[in-house]
Amino acid sequence: MGAAALRLEDAAATVATMLRVGLSGGIGSGKSTVAQRFSELGAVVLDADQLAREVVAPGSEGLAAIADRFGDAVLEEDGSLNRAALGAVVFADPQARRDLEQITHPRIAARTRELVGHAAEDAIVVHDLPLLVEKHLGPSYHLVVIVGADQRIRLRRLMEHRGMTEDDVIGRMAAQATDEQRRAAADVWLDNSSTREDVHAAVGALWHERLVPFEHNVRHGIRASRPDTVRICPPDATWPAQTERLLERVRLAFGDTVVALEHIGSTSVPGMPAKDVIDVQVGVTSLAAVEHPDVLRATAAAGFPRVPGIDSDNSKDDQPWPKRVHAEADPGRPANIHVREVGSPGWRWALLLRDWMRADRAAAGAYAAEKERIAAAVDSASAYADAKQAWCSAAADRAEQWAFDAGWRATGG
Repeated sequence: MGAAALRLEDAAATVATMLRVGLSGGIGSGKSTVAQRFSELGAVVLDADQLAREVVAPGSEGLAAIADRFGDAVLEEDGSLNRAALGAVVFADPQARRDLEQITHPRIAARTRELVGHAAEDAIVVHDLPLLVEKHLGPSYHLVVIVGADQRIRLRRLMEHRGMTEDDVIGRMAAQATDEQRRAAADVWLDNSSTREDVHAAVGALWHERLVPFEHNVRHGIRASRPDTVRICPPDATWPAQTERLLERVRLAFGDTVVALEHIGSTSVPGMPAKDVIDVQVGVTSLAAVEHPDVLRATAAAGFPRVPGIDSDNSKDDQPWPKRVHAEADPGRPANIHVREVGSPGWRWALLLRDWMRADRAAAGAYAAEKERIAAAVDSASAYADAKQAWCSAAADRAEQWAFDAGWRATGG
């Protein structure tokens, strides 16, 4: 009835520093098994379908409002909701569906606020949401977990345990998001093609190794810890998709301060070996805007706390290049958010270096080789960063010559 698409945004004031995890998966994937395991580990699990049923239970204000709008034809003889009859009405009439959502959504939001309000300050809230992918709700969560399983296994489960026919199962699957769409939305893909013990072990590892420290970092407004050693990784074909999810969350977190938003750094250059750290650039009109306490609170609550002590770039013209840096609180996805004023030298240089490397494969190869050499020669991430900046400064004239020859202009957005 549309209620499963409701997010936790209406409870934002309550859950501002709580870790919010979106959980979804296709029919027969075993999502309920994963939700139950999260609950056993201590998560506050909110089942969107269960809440949708609860707010229209017999005797509820929600059911009375539905009967008033749609008539007794959508009620059973005992006065409970006839879901099949209501479904036949709303799925055939868009206005009727909107009317139903206006009845149920506010009540689900209120019940969500109530449940979350009773949760502990350090709670990890897992929202079991069947339509998370279909409704593109992932950006409003700190992390999206998708439960997946081979289609043949899902088919067998549904036929054996729910008594569905093969045609029914195939039809239901066809009406849902594809596995490709789910993978694109997933920060974590939990494969549930094997045994219950295997998926329980995977959920336990995710809980202890990622979610618990992630929650701690969000609650305390700190970035995830990182090793001080440097490891250059082969190019990862999933970096672009990971970055798209990150950019959507960053845009929500920074709100109206964002003028331009870009993937920068080595992971933005196809085929470039790099540290497994994603860099994005937030272009703003003024750095003062991101110093506002409301912005700092919002970005920290979203999992992007400000990194203190970094107020400028290593410039290429001996002049200050002001910036601010936020970082990902998620220990499973290191990321840096560089905030610079649009049109400033630092903003322009980040785009120029990226676009030059994308266009000039010889320059990209030389830069990659230099990074490998530096990583092998230094013993800390800070030393690596300093040595890399020295190479970039020396290469600045070549980058500018390429920009002149190509007619390049910084057009981030």
